[in-house]
Order: sequence, then structure tokens, then C-alpha cells
Amino acid sequence: MIVYNVTTKVQHAIAADWLAWLKSEHIPELVRTGCFSHAVILHLIEADDEEGITYAVQYHAESRALYNRYMEKFAESMRKKAMDKWGDQFISFRTLMHLVN
Repeated sequence: MIVYNVTTKVQHAIAADWLAWLKSEHIPELVRTGCFSHAVILHLIEADDEEGITYAVQYHAESRALYNRYMEKFAESMRKKAMDKWGDQFISFRTLMHLVN
């Protein structure tokens, strides 16, 4: 199992709307690509929330090939949609992990 982790700091002014969009639009669209089986949303509780709220979303793929397919065919357009909607009101970084147990 491959876990594609996207950690995002969201400005307070958009945090509630961003989270609603993430749940109702972004994650369902990403799962519909067929590359990921599901996603888990986490709130980082020991992060400095002064400049915004930090979330991690973990997208689960059955194989590296499915993750690679997502990166090749869908990642750029998904990121563009987020940037077009939210602009510079968030910042993200990504980590790829392999589930051990």
C-alpha cells in the first residue's frame, strides 16, 4: 500500500470553506481517478496555528503504479484547480510513503 500524504497550511480566513471543499469536491474527484481507494483527513494538533490551520490528507493507493498514473495523468490539473480556487491562501508539501504494517 502506498500512502501519498499532502500536508497543507490553510489561512484562517478560508479554513472552514477550504475544508468543506476538500471533503465535498477535491477528495471525491481525486478518488474518482481510480488511482486511490480512499483518503483520510487529519488535523495536526501540535502545529503552530498562528498563520493558519494545518491538515494532512493521506491518499491510499494499492500500488506504486497507480500512484505513478495519478502523477502522470491527473496531478497537475488537480493542483491547478486548487490554485485557481484558493490562490496563495494555502501552502502544501507532499510525501510518499509505503505502509509497513
